Amino acid sequence: MRKSMLVALAVAFAALLIQRIGIVPAAAAGESAAQKTVPVHMVITAEPMKNDDAVSMMTREDIKIKQGKNSPVVTDWIPARGEQAALQLFILIDETCNTSLGQHLGDLKEFIKAQPATTSIGLGYARNATVNIVENLTADHDKVANAVRLPLGTVSAQDSIYLSLVDLMKRWPESKVRREVLLIGDGIDRLRGNPYGSGVTASNPNAADSAWGFTQPGMPPARPGAAPGLMGYSGPYISPDVDTASMVAQRTGVILHSIYVPGVGHYGRNYYDMENGQNGISKLADETGGESFFLGFQTPVSFKPHLEKLQNILGNQYFLVFQAIPAKKDRLQRVKLWTEVAKAELVSADNVWVPAAAAPEKRKG
Repeated sequence: MRKSMLVALAVAFAALLIQRIGIVPAAAAGESAAQKTVPVHMVITAEPMKNDDAVSMMTREDIKIKQGKNSPVVTDWIPARGEQAALQLFILIDETCNTSLGQHLGDLKEFIKAQPATTSIGLGYARNATVNIVENLTADHDKVANAVRLPLGTVSAQDSIYLSLVDLMKRWPESKVRREVLLIGDGIDRLRGNPYGSGVTASNPNAADSAWGFTQPGMPPARPGAAPGLMGYSGPYISPDVDTASMVAQRTGVILHSIYVPGVGHYGRNYYDMENGQNGISKLADETGGESFFLGFQTPVSFKPHLEKLQNILGNQYFLVFQAIPAKKDRLQRVKLWTEVAKAELVSADNVWVPAAAAPEKRKG
């Protein structure tokens, strides 16, 4: 009798703990954990380690993924072919490009005309931190090819290829197909200029001061590598708008590719600025899962090798769906993908947009 009373008291006490502090049975806990994952989508490129290697078709089991310390479950791995081959490709040409680009427009037109019927192509020219859309996305490839023209080869008041990209992506309707951009330009941010000195203009003589938060015009701050009283800076500079464009692209699932072409004006002739511009568009391509093509700081001898490589990239892409662990709020989260398939690597955006988990329903009573 005494033993049965003790057992009853223990059961009652356990029930009280469950009610008061929210302890749930193991099965229910498993269900709760499963509900904390959300499906997310990415476009992945399977590339060969060497140009002459062939990449075999991959399966879901070939894909390894890490989200922080977690190993999410891959639920779908779909080749972007056949019924899933739809692609929206936007070609964006910077108006500040040197007119030597003209010798490659024939290659670009051939590339546009050679795209499959499943590819919609748009064409625009970047100027004044926005985009002049010459042709909206269309399956009429001849129409787009005929609209390709020389860039103006001039500078405007607010030339920032990165803000132009942001403008384009914000105007781009969301869809469940692949969305990619081919940027042609030098990547130099002529709007912000070089905040360490060369970006100072008559209209903004204290540009360098304001960029570093100087308390008085002409008085440099204490920063590593800067000698007292001097305006020089020894390190590379990448426009902060590169990060802005990269985050918008990763948030909206847009992959950015680029072909480097020299630009005009003082910046387009300055080695320091050319290097920074090339670093900017390379960083943008790398972080969004794209490819950056260049041949030093000169105009490419031919666009054909670059465009052939881009065609191979577009032909070896997959849709990845996995169950991500959400945070308390919607946000970009870092992911790492790899494969053990020989002679192959996976190229993707550094981050994926993960929506917050739905709030649990409150029990009545």
